[in-house]
Amino acid sequence: MSVLLRRGGNHIGHNTSKLCLIQPHHITGRQVCPPVCVLSAGLKNFPIPRNYDHVEIPEQSKLKFYQRVPDLVKHVREPRGIKMLRGPADPEQTVLIGKQYGIKALSPGLMRWGHFEMIRLTINRRMDTKTMWAKWRIEAPYKPLTKKGQGHRMGGGKGAIDHYVTPIKQDRIIVEMGGKIDFEVVHPMLREIAQKLPFQAKVVTQEMLEEEEREEEWRRENNQNEFTFEDVVKKNMMGCSQHISKYDREWFGKYQ
Repeated sequence: MSVLLRRGGNHIGHNTSKLCLIQPHHITGRQVCPPVCVLSAGLKNFPIPRNYDHVEIPEQSKLKFYQRVPDLVKHVREPRGIKMLRGPADPEQTVLIGKQYGIKALSPGLMRWGHFEMIRLTINRRMDTKTMWAKWRIEAPYKPLTKKGQGHRMGGGKGAIDHYVTPIKQDRIIVEMGGKIDFEVVHPMLREIAQKLPFQAKVVTQEMLEEEEREEEWRRENNQNEFTFEDVVKKNMMGCSQHISKYDREWFGKYQ
């Protein structure tokens, strides 16, 4: 004899439910009633998946290996060069080439070779080369930093080269990912990388960058203040030029 299954609850609003057994009517002859499971929870409406037919996967989909020391004929001990960290990045360095996902720097900083390896191993080990791709947006370590030995006396000239770094300016894209995947798939991976970088960074998408541009434009047009920081600096109100730096005259307090 076959059995009919049905899900039932006690009252409306209760999470508890149970399967009730219903004995079917007696059927004569060779006809047999198969067991049926009736769910009273209802059906779920899932969103339609996105179409990624226009996305092309390049031949080299993984991040390439960067050398720890650049191939130079002569290694020169350069000055510290803090100016390489000041100001905004170039316009072509702040946009996503693939128009999908990436990591954006929120403050300037220096990236060592260990940070490059952390990013490369994290992405290459978790990504699917058939449906995903990744690309560097920054150069390999090229700027030398010097350091003297422990307990060395003052003087004696500049120390020896210790390691190489890559200067990163604010708003620059560090690494970019894309492919036939949704943002929810790559977000945990990129967020983990952004939290391990030596400066503030966040995960961005093409929609987020466009929304930031629209919000900045809206604030500029709907600003109810008669005097902006740019107007105050240009007109030298209250003699403010004596108290601000030369970088505020150039970028008006947005970058340091």
